[in-house]
Amino acid sequence: MTIKKLFAGLLLGAAALAWSSAGLAEEGAAAPSYSKKGADTCLGCHSDEPALLGIFRTKHGAPNDERSPFGHGQLQCESCHGPGGAHTARVPRGQERPAVIRFGGKSPTPVVKQNGQCLNCHNADLGEWHGSQHSVKDTSCADCHSAHKASDPVLKASTQPQVCFTCHENQRTNSLKPYTHPIRDKQLTCTGCHSPHGSMAKASLKRDTVTETCFTCHADKRGPFLWEHAPVADDCTLCHSPHGSANPAMLTKRAPLLCQQCHSSVGHPSVAYTPNGLPGASPSAYLLNGSCTNCHSAVHGSNHPSGASLAR
Repeated sequence: MTIKKLFAGLLLGAAALAWSSAGLAEEGAAAPSYSKKGADTCLGCHSDEPALLGIFRTKHGAPNDERSPFGHGQLQCESCHGPGGAHTARVPRGQERPAVIRFGGKSPTPVVKQNGQCLNCHNADLGEWHGSQHSVKDTSCADCHSAHKASDPVLKASTQPQVCFTCHENQRTNSLKPYTHPIRDKQLTCTGCHSPHGSMAKASLKRDTVTETCFTCHADKRGPFLWEHAPVADDCTLCHSPHGSANPAMLTKRAPLLCQQCHSSVGHPSVAYTPNGLPGASPSAYLLNGSCTNCHSAVHGSNHPSGASLAR
C-alpha cells in the first residue's frame, strides 16, 4: 500500500512538472525578446540624437556601477525602455515598427507604465509617491526629470524653479513680484519647502505644517514667547504670501488692513487723522504714519515682561 501511494505521488509530480514546463515554454514563446547587442543596437539608429548621448555622463550610464542600467549584467537602454527585440528586428513592408516604452507627457505609453519602469529601481527612495499629488494627477517622472541630460535641470538650484513653473504658473507669477523668497537669486529651490515625490502634509510640504516648514529658516520667529501672537503658531500664510507679494515682507495685505481682518478698529482707530481732529491741532506721527506696527512692533511674539500688547 505504501509503495502504491509513493508510485502515485511520483506520477502526480511528473505530471505537474510536465505541465509547468509546458507552461514556461508557452510563456517563453510569448515573452518579448531583447535586442542582440543592447545599446549598440539602439545607437545604430539613435546616435545622431545628441540629447540622448548625455546619459553616458550620468549615474544611469555608469558602466562600473552595478545599480546602473549600464552596469554589469544590466540591460542597458532596455532596462528602462523595455525589450526591444521586435523593435530592432526587420519590419515587413507596410507594417509599423513595434514601439518600445517612451517617456514624457506626450508619449503614447501610459503614465502608470512609464513610472513603473522608474519605480523598479527607485521605489525604495520614493515610498510616499503612491497617493502623492503628482501621482494622482498622472504626472510622469519624465515630465520633471531628464534622464538623458548630463545635468538634470530639476536637480540644479539655478534651473529647478523653471521646471516646476511649467505647470505651476500662479507660483511663477508670484515669484516675479517685488517681495519674494530669493528664488530668482538662485538661493532657494522649490524642494527647499516642498517634497514633490509625496508628503502627508498640505501642499506636499517637507514638514508636517506650514509653520514648521517656515521655522526651518525663520527660527527666530519660532519662540516660545511669553506673549504669543496666535496666528504665528497657527499658520504663517494667514499674514504672508510665501510665493511672492506686492507688499513688504510678503504680506497678503498692508497694515492696518491686514491687522483689521482679526482686530476690530472700534475704539482703537488706526486711520490717520488730520491736524484738525487732534488735541491742540498738532498731528501725531504715530497716527499719520498709519501702521499698527508703529506701536505693536513685536508682531511675532514678545518675551518682555510688559509685552502683553506686543508693543515691545
